[in-house]
Amino acid sequence: MTTRFALLVVAACLIQTEAAAQDIEFADFEGKSYAPWIATGDAFGDAPATGTLPGQMAVEGFHGKQLVNSFRNGDGSTGTLTSPEFTIDRHFISFLIGGGGHEHKTCMNLLIEGKVVQTAAGSNLTAGGSERLEPLSWDVTEFSGRKAKLQIVDEVTGGWGHVNVDQIVFTNTKPPTVLKDAKRELVADKRWMLLPVRTGAPKKVVSISVDGRVERAFDIELADSEPEWWSVLDVSPFHGKTLTISVNQIRDDSKALSSIFLSEVTTEKDLYRESLRPQFHFSPARGWNNDPNGMVFFEGQWHLFFQHNPYGWNWGNMHWGHAVSSDLMRWTETGEALYPDHQGTMFSGSAVVDWKNTSGFGNGKVPPIVLFYTAAGGTGPQSAGQGFTQGLAYSTDSGKTWTKYEKNPVLREITGGNRDPKVIWHEPSQQWIMTLYVERNPKQTIEFFGSKNLKDWTFLSAIDGFFECPDFFELPVDGDSKKTRWVLTAANSEYMLGSFDGKTFTPDGPKLPGHRGRGFYAAQTYSDAPNGRRIQIGWLQAPSPGMRFNQCMSIPLELTLRTTSEGVRLHWSPVEELKPLLTDAKKFSAEFDKPLPCPELAQIELTATAADGMIEMNVRGATITLNGAARELTVNDHRVKLPPSSKDTVTVYVDRTCLEIFAADGVVYVPLPFISPADNKTLTVKRTGNAAVESLNVHRVLGTWQH
Repeated sequence: MTTRFALLVVAACLIQTEAAAQDIEFADFEGKSYAPWIATGDAFGDAPATGTLPGQMAVEGFHGKQLVNSFRNGDGSTGTLTSPEFTIDRHFISFLIGGGGHEHKTCMNLLIEGKVVQTAAGSNLTAGGSERLEPLSWDVTEFSGRKAKLQIVDEVTGGWGHVNVDQIVFTNTKPPTVLKDAKRELVADKRWMLLPVRTGAPKKVVSISVDGRVERAFDIELADSEPEWWSVLDVSPFHGKTLTISVNQIRDDSKALSSIFLSEVTTEKDLYRESLRPQFHFSPARGWNNDPNGMVFFEGQWHLFFQHNPYGWNWGNMHWGHAVSSDLMRWTETGEALYPDHQGTMFSGSAVVDWKNTSGFGNGKVPPIVLFYTAAGGTGPQSAGQGFTQGLAYSTDSGKTWTKYEKNPVLREITGGNRDPKVIWHEPSQQWIMTLYVERNPKQTIEFFGSKNLKDWTFLSAIDGFFECPDFFELPVDGDSKKTRWVLTAANSEYMLGSFDGKTFTPDGPKLPGHRGRGFYAAQTYSDAPNGRRIQIGWLQAPSPGMRFNQCMSIPLELTLRTTSEGVRLHWSPVEELKPLLTDAKKFSAEFDKPLPCPELAQIELTATAADGMIEMNVRGATITLNGAARELTVNDHRVKLPPSSKDTVTVYVDRTCLEIFAADGVVYVPLPFISPADNKTLTVKRTGNAAVESLNVHRVLGTWQH
């Protein structure tokens, strides 16, 4: 053999060896049909799915635009999808899989001579969960040279009765191994457990067990490497105990489990100084918030509970977070008040002070504060699937600690859509009244219940037309305590005025408009507020992208009933406790139609009074137009009708992620999510026609997190 020929042979062998080592993409399911795969039954259809199917949660984590998804016609369909035969000539088969975790029934199998030699299922068995596909692989070295087939199977017709598969690759490179139920132990010698989070990472189910019992369980987007932020879990109730941390599935090269640690300190150097942290609106230190809950005043403190996901930027894992304030503006979080349990996650509700100890929960020293909540059975990792029920918890130490009633639920499921109990004391009938949203398809109703002891409830009456998060309270008209009306409102803040006799609410007329903006939802008012004040806080659906927290609450609002030309109406105004935060006053009275000298504008309160014509204000990038002739207020692209008036005053509050605007003496309240551009601190006022700006006052609003 010549040297040249020998070199050519060696080169050819190297090329063949390199080709043999290359990965083979066996199936990416990007074609117009499954061919040459063969489908049976009705679960898979004739072609791959283009992502999420009707009625399904969002499917994520697949490659390209298509995948195998057996949710065709829902979980009731079944079938198989079988590949053509192939020869195993690589060490590993890797793939993406999700959906139901029913072993051997919602799965993918490796078949040799018709027998299953390897199998893998999805990860979900209980309500909730995620439709994200996860990477898995098999070591098939022992089957080298054998003929084989892949078969995707859906044999389940109940919950999570489907399977998702994509990106099947034959490879000689060992893929990361996914470990099931990986565990680690730590002794609870410090108060806080810190868990690494990366928003958008695949969700894992983490459980914390003590003495063999699961005490905490939640979904979390664990960071496999460098976290974006740290979630905080209070483990002080288990001090000195061994904590077993379990993760349902995790890659063997992930650092998530090993990086979890305990600490006495939770403060990060930039906490509350993030670029999108609202400065005079409450937001949680970390995680998602939505509905305000359990709002009650007691012993000089305003208690604000709220729907909270401490472990993620998005909705989920509903706890009751808890914050307190002495002035309604500067808030201190005290940790989670209510954790999910076997009856479900903790959905919305209310709070009262049981001054007469009708419940018997009191200790003779401090009257109990009692929380009412919906246990959303079937929506969390710990849930026993008991449906939506109403429970209570109480505190005898002024709200520092909470005990769930041992005989919960106090009201069992009425329909699949009953939730959000609001409880008040009705003095004339000497009983507690609960208003509860109850979905009676196709009707949406608020049902009234009565109780003498907060534990035993009797149905009283119902009224149609309201959806979620009811609130019910009495207010004087024009400040006259002898002339009152009852107000029934719900999640979108539309309301009815009427009378209440201890059993039945009788409306004076149809529903009336509440707020006139967007993104204001599930507002609640305080129980036991001093001096008969009616203080409301709503959930402002104002996203904070890229932050460790998400959403915020509205400014605390004082509600009054006043007579207008159109009848008695609710009026909204910022609470007087906001005034001490206003500083650096600037008054303008002459020159407009050009940028005004306010170089330090960041958080703003602006009040303008105008007559005739139209004025347009641009405040930190938000355009607010007041058209007196057309009786219209426009905020960016949002239009609101104004009641008749010869003069208009509008007050604007601008924070980092939201606007709140008050007009027509408070009849018109316009909250809106809006992220002010960080570099835009300009203020301009333009007039059209005969418009006159009679006054324009501007204040900087101090940040509450700095005090």
